[in-house]
Amino acid sequence: MDPVLLIFSGVALFVIWRLISVLGTRTGHEQRRDLEGVQRSTKAAEARAETAGAAPAGEKPAPVSAAALPLKAVDPGFDEKAFLEGARAAYEMIVEAFAAGDLKSIRRFLSQSVYDAFKAALTDRESSGLVAELKFVGVENAAIVKSSAEGDSMTAVADFASNQVRVTRDKEGKVVDGDPTRIDLVKDRWTFARKITSGDPNWVLVATGGAS
Repeated sequence: MDPVLLIFSGVALFVIWRLISVLGTRTGHEQRRDLEGVQRSTKAAEARAETAGAAPAGEKPAPVSAAALPLKAVDPGFDEKAFLEGARAAYEMIVEAFAAGDLKSIRRFLSQSVYDAFKAALTDRESSGLVAELKFVGVENAAIVKSSAEGDSMTAVADFASNQVRVTRDKEGKVVDGDPTRIDLVKDRWTFARKITSGDPNWVLVATGGAS
């Protein structure tokens, strides 16, 4: 849940706490790296993944991981690979929209509670005169770590590890957190849910938090 804000006043410290609880944590192993080099590596990995992409016609889809078995049990058509591809795209879109202060474009992907938390964090950020800047470099890994099915609802908990350049500036434009030349490895744990019988295949983000 996040962009992390290191500030110097009580109000700003509250903003830090709220944003940490909204969008993810740094790993503690940040380092200065060549942004263009990382972007090239990420694009190359994505190209390889696309090439390896779809299985030949008639081939059975790969079995799901142990963490996703509860979903497969209630929905035999559940495709873990397709879910994670969609989750990666949703993760990047939501993180970028939050940093830009644009909740309207992602409202339909958020539960009411997550939307309210994001909105409150953005209000705190704006009232403190802070501006967030984010450059999303790419998702290194995404995996379902836990899932469940109760009644008419399916829930999937997914961990994400992504490379991001995150900077927070005050109203004078001074950097108060982050480094525009540093790529941070950010780890998040997000929970998605959807109705088993719903005709809408989209999953909704119902909880966010940092992953270890």
